Amino acid sequence: MRFTKMHGLGNDYVYVDGFAEAPISDPAAVSIAVSDRHFGIGSDGLILIVPSDKADARMRMFNADGSESEMCGNGLRCVAKYVYDHGICKKPQLRLETGRGILTVDLETEGGKVRRVRVNMGEPILEAAKIPTTLPGDPPVNAALVAGDNTFQATCVSMGNPHAVMFVGEEYFAQTGRDLVAIYGPLIENASAFPRRINAHFVKVHSKNEATMRTWERGSGITLACGTGACAVCVAGVLTGHTDRKLLAHLPGGDLELEWSAADNSVYMTGPATEVFSGEWHGG
Repeated sequence: MRFTKMHGLGNDYVYVDGFAEAPISDPAAVSIAVSDRHFGIGSDGLILIVPSDKADARMRMFNADGSESEMCGNGLRCVAKYVYDHGICKKPQLRLETGRGILTVDLETEGGKVRRVRVNMGEPILEAAKIPTTLPGDPPVNAALVAGDNTFQATCVSMGNPHAVMFVGEEYFAQTGRDLVAIYGPLIENASAFPRRINAHFVKVHSKNEATMRTWERGSGITLACGTGACAVCVAGVLTGHTDRKLLAHLPGGDLELEWSAADNSVYMTGPATEVFSGEWHGG
């Protein structure tokens, strides 16, 4: 199996070109195997780039634990780069099929290669039942969420996959021996209020247009970046009054530019996509 390692702000996946490779019979098992950072390739999961009968290409995304996710913003930017750079479709604007539906991406190129990608991530899903969550509100805004010995104020948004956003203090970003994201992240992910589990984001606001965030990603744990999560943070910031509609989000892997457009209600995300290396996976 030929593969390409790519990342968006350090959120790294193993990409397989389904236009050139035979279909993978058990992608969940392959995702678990290749994601192992000691005995595999090392990644946050597996992404398949496959033909679509309704768009330029289709993305299927599997977490490191083998579970299939509906959407991955960083992964989608990398899929767009791969599709363009490897000649599957050489257009400055692509339509890509995801579990969220068909999304439009605009490409910024340099020297014939994609450097940055702007994605129309679509409208946020704000109905609690569709996020899904049993927390009160459509959407839940600053809803009480008990996780272990702590109670958070959670604002929940779906960007095709579910997110809980908590605005917290400096202690969640301090470089100490006790990592609060690692402690509370899995408790929130698996809380009974989230029937399909959830991505947990801890956010420190600097101003109306700037924030820093850390993510516990459903099925993968702490990751360096989460594109859909950054979009959810932008929406949650507006809903709670913490931020404006345009937001610069600082993630451990780098920065993303977000805008929740008042004109069409869609969330736009702009950020880089990087190809690292290619190889051949023999299993084991």
